[in-house]
Amino acid sequence: MDQVMQEDFQVIDNCLMIRMPEEIDHHRAGYISENADRHLMRKEVYNVVFDFENTRFMDSSGIGIIMGRYRKISCFGGHVYAIHADRQIRRILTVSGLGKIVEILE
Repeated sequence: MDQVMQEDFQVIDNCLMIRMPEEIDHHRAGYISENADRHLMRKEVYNVVFDFENTRFMDSSGIGIIMGRYRKISCFGGHVYAIHADRQIRRILTVSGLGKIVEILE
């Protein structure tokens, strides 16, 4: 089982890049949310990019991670993006309604 590591969070220019793990469930959600929030508070970050390249499974905890970061960043006019989302992750984002607030990039 893969772990979420500190190096999975990088600030590049004004974007917080978060490399999501292979499985996003409630066991990892707290760690991901806490680290993302720590970066959002310390740095000048205006956008959050979730990289789903390695992600094969996401439950409602993943939806909560994204929604929480959207609420924080949108207060400052920031945006949330998803990259490298496979068909299953795209479907989850769309069905959950996140597709309306998260821009899914190719």
